[in-house]
Amino acid sequence: MYNDYFGLSEAPFGITPDPQFAFTTAGHQEALNTLLLAVAGGEGFIKITGEVGTGKTLLCRRFMSMLGKDHVVAYVPNPMMDARGLMTSLAAEFEVPMPTDVGLHDQLRVLNAFLLLFAREGRKVVVCIDEAQAMPLETLEALRLVSNLETDKRKLIQVVMFGQPELDDKLARPDARQLRQRISFEYRLRPLDAGEVARYLAHRLQVAGHKGDAMFSRPAARLLYRTTAGVPRLLNIVAHKALLTVYGEGGGRVRMRHVREAARDTPSTRRPLRWFWAAMPVLVLAIGAGFGAGLL
Repeated sequence: MYNDYFGLSEAPFGITPDPQFAFTTAGHQEALNTLLLAVAGGEGFIKITGEVGTGKTLLCRRFMSMLGKDHVVAYVPNPMMDARGLMTSLAAEFEVPMPTDVGLHDQLRVLNAFLLLFAREGRKVVVCIDEAQAMPLETLEALRLVSNLETDKRKLIQVVMFGQPELDDKLARPDARQLRQRISFEYRLRPLDAGEVARYLAHRLQVAGHKGDAMFSRPAARLLYRTTAGVPRLLNIVAHKALLTVYGEGGGRVRMRHVREAARDTPSTRRPLRWFWAAMPVLVLAIGAGFGAGLL
């Protein structure tokens, strides 16, 4: 590994979400503010969407870490389960004893009793669903039933869904309209822009212990932005491979050629030749004209 070679205490571009390396863009800060405001206001459902690799899981972890001791938080990382499985999962997160041989109605009754207990203790309950686009619609409907639990003053439970844009498609279905109407706050995460990419690289390297001049040249940082479209996960993968290339050469700084080589080794950054397909009608006409001229 290149950590010792570059004077780093740890790998700067890991793909596992690590709050220690969190880089606060304007978009991520707005999303975090939206979450904190919505939860403070007692809203029932909040939705955060974004493409693969835009930092939804990291945002979720940052959000949960900022909730005070007066919150009871449940985290569901893999929601691909049926309604009873979801109730069992929530009960385990809340440390609520749940009978395994009862139906959904009885599960809701048990859960409601403990939510009322939490409310009497002055504790707010928040459920964070990661990868929410994978949740079956029937399970989403069960989640809506859980959100119906309330006192005269406020909801007993708040639900935050983090998901890919496919979640919007699922919620757009007519049979999901009741849940869709419950979503009071939402935010769409965007990739980093060109200026943020350079600061992102410098930030992660600094957290990892780098000292001295910028390790990525400006042209290399710009090429990284173009090849990854500013998606943090892809940035980490390509930047890591570029550093490996520099290390293998015995160099000291990432140049454009290192980024190009790293991008060629990363399938997700390979883009189709859009100019070719855009020019296809013209090429067809030209070829046809050529054949026509030859036949005359």
